[in-house]
Amino acid sequence: MRVRPLTIDGAWEFTPVQHGDDRGVFLEAFKADLLAETIGHRFDLAQVNTSVSAAGVLRGIHFADVPPGQAKYVTCTVGAILDVIVDIRVGSPTFGQWDAVLLDDGDRKAVYLSEGLGHGFCSLQDGSTVTYLCSTGYDPTAEHGVNPLDADLAIDWPRVGRDGGPLEYELSAKDTAAPSLAQARADGLLPGV
Repeated sequence: MRVRPLTIDGAWEFTPVQHGDDRGVFLEAFKADLLAETIGHRFDLAQVNTSVSAAGVLRGIHFADVPPGQAKYVTCTVGAILDVIVDIRVGSPTFGQWDAVLLDDGDRKAVYLSEGLGHGFCSLQDGSTVTYLCSTGYDPTAEHGVNPLDADLAIDWPRVGRDGGPLEYELSAKDTAAPSLAQARADGLLPGV
């Protein structure tokens, strides 16, 4: 498995080696020892989430209170998404910046993001299935969001899907109502470094 650090400190891309023949493909999608070596500590798996999204669905930018925060190891097993990691840590040299990785059922990459980072994605085809390995369980009282269309973040969301057709963004009511990064900072919702 190849590991590449992203431009946001605390985030990495993992690309598995795929072994294929006439029967199909085999790969190691997650290796605890490699992840621990990369991030400098053991990843404690507390919950596994799966979401299935239509083309154009935007999910995020989500994050959890720190402590304890929620680290995630994310992959797309069916379809394709543009996965986006946002540095929302006040005081970080890359605060307000983002990086993106195409996760799909071709390269079968995954991303890891540390506690305190924001996460979101745009589905590029109907039925895109995303699996998240999470370091802590879901706690609705500790979950927050930043609007993924915040003009100050200026995330370059895809405009066309995997089939080449135009994407129409669809957000949940919660994500639509989420504050801008500046408002979340003013409200004291964001973690520090």
